[in-house]
Amino acid sequence: MKKSSTALLGAALAAAASFQTVSAVDYPITPQQRSVADQVAQAGVPLSELAPNAPDSYTIKQGDTLWGISGLFLKSPWRWPELWGMNRDQIRNPHLIYPGQILVLDKINGRATLRLSTAPGSIATLKLSPHIRVQAAGDGAIPSINPSAIEPFLNRPLIVSETGLASAPRVVATQDGRVVMGTNDIVYVRGMPAGAGSSWQVFRPATALKDPETGKVIAWEAVYCGIADVAAQGDPATLRIKEAREEIRVGDRLVPAESGDFPTYLPHQSSTVIDGRVLSIYNGVDQAATNMVISLNRGAAQGVERGHVFRLLSYGGFITDRTGDKPETVRLPDEAYGDVFVFRVFDNVSYGLILRATNTTRIGDRFVSKLD
Repeated sequence: MKKSSTALLGAALAAAASFQTVSAVDYPITPQQRSVADQVAQAGVPLSELAPNAPDSYTIKQGDTLWGISGLFLKSPWRWPELWGMNRDQIRNPHLIYPGQILVLDKINGRATLRLSTAPGSIATLKLSPHIRVQAAGDGAIPSINPSAIEPFLNRPLIVSETGLASAPRVVATQDGRVVMGTNDIVYVRGMPAGAGSSWQVFRPATALKDPETGKVIAWEAVYCGIADVAAQGDPATLRIKEAREEIRVGDRLVPAESGDFPTYLPHQSSTVIDGRVLSIYNGVDQAATNMVISLNRGAAQGVERGHVFRLLSYGGFITDRTGDKPETVRLPDEAYGDVFVFRVFDNVSYGLILRATNTTRIGDRFVSKLD
């Protein structure tokens, strides 16, 4: 898709800025993006760039996301941040729109634009140079990505060195000598530093993540088990388990609880080509589907950023063609089947949420930032 064609929703939905909050983060807009927005605002996009079943109108409802709405109208919803980022610089928070708005698709002379109405029968053509009406944050706006699917993972899993948790505080005993502990149970912890905070995350000692491409260990993942609060200082200290996602045992390690704040869910496209493989599926299962978490064998060192969206492809692999004069090894093509949104990035590993998938995701599947 050409850049000018990706801006349909951003230019046409610019009128939604009258519902935007200006109290959130300002998003940078490059001169090139602004130029493309101006062009698309005037001309729309070719009908060929619309999704095959793009509706004539759509009423935004609670639970929608910009990602999903973009997918209704465009062939490539994974580039939706450009749709908003390419708007006028008056739009300070381009990732929220509101339930009740009605998007109307106009098709004129082979081009497509959108206009907006707040009620049936009162449709008015919208100007694409909107003003801003200030709204308080958290007033019912819909997000770009479903936050409930991501927030449980914002401060987990944890990538560490092979010995990264060796010196961390450790569970040395459990209440009444029980083998495993759960919510509201008491554990005893040694190695707590003086003046430590009151809330701690509990992790299982790290396991190796092997790169599907090389077979080498590229990272160590500590599995999140839960949260424990300090009930009494000492050596050992007494902690009460506040939340248990996995069974908590003697030998588990503790790290200070991190903030789970994630102020903006802003999917965007990488400016460079990034190509890699699915490293693992969180919680040790063999296959993943929509709204499940996977790890990727690329991270900050390879240019991955939080918010990147990659296309998922099933790895074609190799076959032996025996239909010709002699056997020949042939690589089958990779097949695109979904998208993954990166929400947590380490040096050589990143974690993503599968946004949509028409097939199951497996370890070794390929992901790419662009498709030629």
